[in-house]
Amino acid sequence: MSIKTTTRPPKRGIAFFDLDGTLLDNRANTIPESTRRALDLLRPNYYVILSTGRDMDTHYSVRYKGMVQPDAIIHQNGSKLTIGDELLFEHTVDRELLREIYEFCSERGFCIGTSIGTEDFFINPARKAASDRAFLKAVRRNFVPFEEIFERDIRVTALSYAGDLRAEKEIIEARFPMLELFAFNGGTGADVVERGFSKAEGMRTMCRHFGIDPTDTYAFGDSPNDTALLRAAGVGIAMGNADEEVKAIADYVTDDVSSDGIYNACVHFGLI
Repeated sequence: MSIKTTTRPPKRGIAFFDLDGTLLDNRANTIPESTRRALDLLRPNYYVILSTGRDMDTHYSVRYKGMVQPDAIIHQNGSKLTIGDELLFEHTVDRELLREIYEFCSERGFCIGTSIGTEDFFINPARKAASDRAFLKAVRRNFVPFEEIFERDIRVTALSYAGDLRAEKEIIEARFPMLELFAFNGGTGADVVERGFSKAEGMRTMCRHFGIDPTDTYAFGDSPNDTALLRAAGVGIAMGNADEEVKAIADYVTDDVSSDGIYNACVHFGLI
C-alpha cells in the first residue's frame, strides 16, 4: 500500500514574539486588531512562534494562545518548548532546590511561585495579586498554597517573582547563584530562570527543528528577558513601550503595542 504524502512549501524564516507588552496590550487586555492582521499576513511565509515567560498552557494564558495560534511556543523562557500539542522539551527544577527556595522565601515574606494548569502556587500570594492589579489591572488567579507542590509531587519547570525587585533581586541571586531574575516591563516582578535557559536557547532549538537559519529570524520584545532573544535573532525589534535597556540593544525600535507597533515593523522590514 502506498502512502500519499504532501510537501509544504518552504518558509522564509521565523518570527518570534513575546506576549505581554508585545503582542498583548496589557492595559487594554487585548491583542490589537492590527497585530492580529499582521500575524495572519505573516503565516504564509514565516513561522509564527510565541516566546514568553508564561506557561501558555495555564488557565490564565491559554486563551491568548488561541488568539495567536502560533506554530510553536517557547514557554517560561526556554524551560518548556511545544509544537502544537507535542512537548518538544521540558526542564524540571530539582526538588531539593525548589524546597530550599521555598524555605528561604517563606522566611522573608518574598513572593515566588508558579502557575500549573488551573492552579497558581505562590508564597505570599497577596503580593502576586497586588502585582497583577498593577500590571494586568485584574487578578485572575486560583491561588493554592505553594507547599502543595511537594505534597502532590507536582513537576515545576520555572518560577516567577512579584515584589520590589530592586531590594530583593540581589538577595535572592546571592543565595541562589544558579538563578537569574529578569524584570518584567514596569518593574512589578520578574521571571526566575535557572542559568543556562533562555528564550535565545529556545530560539536555536526551534530553528533546528524547522530547518531555518538563525539569520532568517525576527524577534519582537519589550522586557529584559527578551534581550538575549533579540541579540540572537537575525533582526531584534523592540517595542516603543519597551524598557530602555531593551531598546538599546535592538536593531530597530517600532511603535508601542497600542499604536500598531507589530504591524508597522512587519511592513518596515517587508515581511508583509
